Amino acid sequence: MKQALLGIILFLFFAEVKAQYPKLIIQFTNKGTNPFNISTPSQYLSARAISRRNRYNISVDSFDLPIVPRYIDSVLSRGSVTLLSKSKWLNQILIQCSDQATINKILTLPFVKSAKGVGYRPSVNTPRFDETVQPAPPFTLAQRGQADAFSYGNNYNQLHIHEGEYLHNLGFSGQGMMIGVLDAGFSSYKTIPFFDSIRNNGQVLGERDFVAFDNSVNEDDSHGMFCLSTMAANYPGKMVGTAPKANYWLIRTENAASEFPIEEHNWVVGAEFLDSCGADMISSSLGYNTFDDPSFDHTYNEFYKNATTVTQGATVAAKRGMIVMNSAGNEGGNGWKYLIFPADADSVCAVGAVSQTGIVAGFTSYDYPGKMKPNIASVGLGTVLAGFGNNTTTSNGTSYANPNIAGLIACLWQAFPEFNNMQILDAVYRSCPNYNNPNDRTGYGLPNMRLAYQILEQKRFSIFTDGFLKVMSTLFSNNNKLQVKIKAPESGKISLRLIDMMGRTVDKIETIVNQNSIYQFSFSNAFNLSRGVYFVQYVGASEKQTVKVLKQ
Repeated sequence: MKQALLGIILFLFFAEVKAQYPKLIIQFTNKGTNPFNISTPSQYLSARAISRRNRYNISVDSFDLPIVPRYIDSVLSRGSVTLLSKSKWLNQILIQCSDQATINKILTLPFVKSAKGVGYRPSVNTPRFDETVQPAPPFTLAQRGQADAFSYGNNYNQLHIHEGEYLHNLGFSGQGMMIGVLDAGFSSYKTIPFFDSIRNNGQVLGERDFVAFDNSVNEDDSHGMFCLSTMAANYPGKMVGTAPKANYWLIRTENAASEFPIEEHNWVVGAEFLDSCGADMISSSLGYNTFDDPSFDHTYNEFYKNATTVTQGATVAAKRGMIVMNSAGNEGGNGWKYLIFPADADSVCAVGAVSQTGIVAGFTSYDYPGKMKPNIASVGLGTVLAGFGNNTTTSNGTSYANPNIAGLIACLWQAFPEFNNMQILDAVYRSCPNYNNPNDRTGYGLPNMRLAYQILEQKRFSIFTDGFLKVMSTLFSNNNKLQVKIKAPESGKISLRLIDMMGRTVDKIETIVNQNSIYQFSFSNAFNLSRGVYFVQYVGASEKQTVKVLKQ
């Protein structure tokens, strides 16, 4: 009897703790009998998202499935409840509810795992971003190449420290890449001249606000605008960013005026949205370790357990095929000292800060013993940013180091789309001077885009050791595309033919190629073929090669 009474008291105690905050996370036990299934991903993923999974052989799985609708409906029917957002990856929803009796009813549902209060109370704290913006001082610019594709202006140094202009001069400035920026707001980006190019050219694909739910970010905090400028600014002679031709989603997940765990949930929801759109990269200059309510604070033990909400979400995002970039944090001079979450995740590229001359910034976070972090570093001390008028400004923080290098990594991936996210990051890491001897402040060090490009180019060519025609899988089924790569042995018109055992051409691709360039093609009719032996044949003006394939 005493044990039963104690259980009731504990339940009421924890329920009251949850009810302190009107916004709660309701987590479900499973995805149960779901009207959606993994065989029809077009119901919940865009064509671009599905294409990314196909390109990199990433299976659609239960993480991709939406939350069971009847679970959500059951929660909403229990009383005065407002649904705010959903995370299918974590199988949870964010609700607003101030009625304790309703919360208790929700907890009795058999498929509800937990209900946790996550925010908000009115906060008297000042905004947590302590990266003071100031007018840009005169710069001594490094020697520019006369044939550079862009007139970079004051930010040339922070791009040149990575030889980023090498990619731009080859024509890779982010064209066709989709980058999602998670932040606290993008104040005035619609009127600041530095963003005229991305606005006029339709490179801003849209805005989402998972804090105020008004899907407008132009009137919110300026932190995201400054971060965006390091990549997207295109004001020749004053500032051209590291990926000026990329496409961007601007996502607000952070309330700059307070700090509660709700923002970790928002981060994951934002990442899920970007995945569903088919985004290639996430650039996040956010992170979490302490909160306005200390009972929510993270501990050092969580570094090894993938335990925090935001780290779990970032890990799933990387498994979906996106490159996830996150600032390492500005904790180097504070009591915490170490990384912020989700920079701790093994699959996340965490970025520390250095000056424009490569000196380590005193504020940049240390790695935690047992982790190899941060992974790399970029300019976060005296970083040049877009100002609110026609002039640049500067500020300090790993927040700015992260997008500065993220833009260049997007340009690198544009050049080598056949390699997946981890292969691209591996080349970036290998291009760093400290790859064989990383340290606890800058990790592998400063990436060099010229060297990273050469590493990937060598890897691209290495598959052609036995000829200029390469079939990516000589054994394929209806679940696989029949993909072919060629290193063109000649320039001009060529044909690729898929031939059956009777010598009949069942599919054909005709195109024009340039000698020594790499091309990738897919036979669209291969899916419908019956089982048996086939041949892929290259026919050019002076070259011919055939590879045998087997359809399961």
